Amino acid sequence: MKQHAKLELLAEPLALRVTGSDGKSSTWPLDPGQAVDTGTALVVAARAVQERRKTMTGIEHAGRWSDGIFRTLGEQLACVVRADEDGVIDPRLNRVALASGLHEGVGSEGGFLVQTDFSNQLLGAAMESSLLVPRCTRIPISNSSNSVKVPVVNETSRADGSRWGGVQMFWKGEAEEKTATKPGFRIVELALKKLIGLCYVTDELLQDASALEAYIRAAFAAEAAFKLDDSVLRGPGGGQPLGILNSPCLITVAKEGGQAAGTVKIDNLVKMYARMHAGGVANSVWLVNQDVFPQLYLLGQTIGTGGAPVYLPENSLKNTPHSTLFGRPVLVAEQCSTLGQLGDIIYGDFSQYLAAVKGTGLEAAASVHVRWVHDETTFRFIYRFDGTPAWAAPLAPYMGSATVSPFIALEAR
Repeated sequence: MKQHAKLELLAEPLALRVTGSDGKSSTWPLDPGQAVDTGTALVVAARAVQERRKTMTGIEHAGRWSDGIFRTLGEQLACVVRADEDGVIDPRLNRVALASGLHEGVGSEGGFLVQTDFSNQLLGAAMESSLLVPRCTRIPISNSSNSVKVPVVNETSRADGSRWGGVQMFWKGEAEEKTATKPGFRIVELALKKLIGLCYVTDELLQDASALEAYIRAAFAAEAAFKLDDSVLRGPGGGQPLGILNSPCLITVAKEGGQAAGTVKIDNLVKMYARMHAGGVANSVWLVNQDVFPQLYLLGQTIGTGGAPVYLPENSLKNTPHSTLFGRPVLVAEQCSTLGQLGDIIYGDFSQYLAAVKGTGLEAAASVHVRWVHDETTFRFIYRFDGTPAWAAPLAPYMGSATVSPFIALEAR
């Protein structure tokens, strides 16, 4: 379609304004020493028409949606690549960057930030497929901070004078002097750590937006969920979350005398159950490695001259097995150790694990320059998270000698 341009010379700053037949204007700066003649004006007009045609495809594409947003993650990522390679910038990319508040408008300098809608979807998928994080006490961290300090009760004993970190009440007679006490607290600080993932995608795969979306969602949601659960169980602390197996509040129940290697006995489970703090039983779950199941299926409890199965229904093997021990759910976690090692069976109350998450949790960006010679685009995902058990140590009971805790494991055997 033929286009006509109206030219205007602007004095401050020195520039030419080109207004198309659709009423939209483009301004071209001029060098102060440059002569503004007919030839210059024609060149500027030609450039304006060329730029208008370059972006026309993107504008028409965005016009299909009245709200100007992407309908799928694959559609948006494909537009990011096209903006870097061909210079055709879909207007919806600019809207995404402005809406998020964190962007670099030039693809070679960082690319476009993934639209917030898709960040939430990816994070949601990670949380839904995570086994442990949804059971933890989640603490959101605002956009203006990268850490949080959580006050917790400094209680390591239930003896008089130690409950609630020092609260105590006394029986007193009339007119007797009263004794003042107060609770004690300690501070748990969670400073966000980074979980980072990179994905290289070929140009061939990018041609199919639906396939790209499925690939990105499935791969990174599953991996994020796996790494989060692994950190809750095994995190070493320091630059990573502190996992329960490395926590000073973990109670390790000793194996039975003469117990064979790689076995589980009912005595092990009874003693583990007995070490859970009373308030945590209602929230507790058993975590086991799949290698442990043969041991659980064969466990039996002696009753007189007979017995009863511990883990199976009492009538037959053909029915669905019970998924509980002592009335609490038994969950398979592949992050648990293999049979016979510390951590193959864990009994825990994960409400006593503090998990800090930054905002929606997921930041994503794309660039074609990292793997340019390989015809691949790089997508980067960052998830900021930190976690630690709320307890500093096992708790000494009011009566009795065996300490209790929210996290109990069976000794290696």
